[in-house]
Amino acid sequence: MTATPSHAAPGPALLRVTGLRKAYGPKVVLHDVDLTVARHDVVCLIGASGSGKSTLLRCLNLLEPVDDGEIWFQGDEVTDPRVDARRVRARMGMVFQSFNLFPHMTVLDNVTLAPRKVHGLARDAADQRARDLLDRFGLVGKADEHPDRLSGGQQQRVAMVRALATEPELVLLDEVTSALDPELVGEVLDIIRDMAEAGTTLVLATHEMAFAREVASTVCFLDDGVILEQGPPEQVLVDPTQERTRQFLRRVL
Repeated sequence: MTATPSHAAPGPALLRVTGLRKAYGPKVVLHDVDLTVARHDVVCLIGASGSGKSTLLRCLNLLEPVDDGEIWFQGDEVTDPRVDARRVRARMGMVFQSFNLFPHMTVLDNVTLAPRKVHGLARDAADQRARDLLDRFGLVGKADEHPDRLSGGQQQRVAMVRALATEPELVLLDEVTSALDPELVGEVLDIIRDMAEAGTTLVLATHEMAFAREVASTVCFLDDGVILEQGPPEQVLVDPTQERTRQFLRRVL
C-alpha cells in the first residue's frame, strides 16, 4: 500500500547552494545554480540527459570541484578550500546509478566498511546496524553473498543500505533506477519512498515523473545547466510556468 509522505515543516536550511558554476574546459555545465534544502525535504531533479543533474549531485558531494559559488552544509561553507572533503562526504550518503559495490567483498563488508573505517564504529555495532538495515530493505539472508550473486535491484538496494549505514544527514541519489531492468525499478522506488516517509533528507535525480510527483516536496527542472523552474510538484509537473518545462514534460509523459 502506498502512503502519502508527510513532510516536516520547513526549518533552517540543511543545504544551501548559491551561484554555483561548473565548467569542463570551455563548456559550462552548471550556470549560477541556487538551491535550498531543509531537513526532511525530498528534492527531485528532473531534466533531459546532459542537463546537469548528475554534475550538480557530484558537486554537492564535493566529488567535483566547483568553479564559482558556494555550498553550505549544516551551517558550514564546504566549498571553502580549507575544508576536508572527506569529512563532508562522511556526513552525506551517495548512491550511484551503477551501484559501485566492491565485488570482492560480501554484502555485509560492503555495508560496514565506511562505518568502521571512516566513523570508527566497532565491528559488532557496525554488523548489527548493517543487518538491521538489510532486514528492513528486504535483504535478509544476503549479508554473506557477493554482489555478483544478486539481481540488479538487490545490488541497488545494497548500495542504498550502504549509504544509510553511516546515518548521514543527507542522501544523494543519482538516477538509481536507470541501470535496472523495468521490472526491478518498482522495488527500488519503494525503498526510496520508505526513506522519504521515514524523514530522510533526499536530493535525487530521476526520470520517474509519477514518482517525483508522489514523493517530492520540491521539483527542480534543469535545462542546459540552469534550474529553469522549481517549486511544489503540483506546480512544476502539472502546471509549469516555463514553455521549456512544458515541452520536456510532453516528451517524457
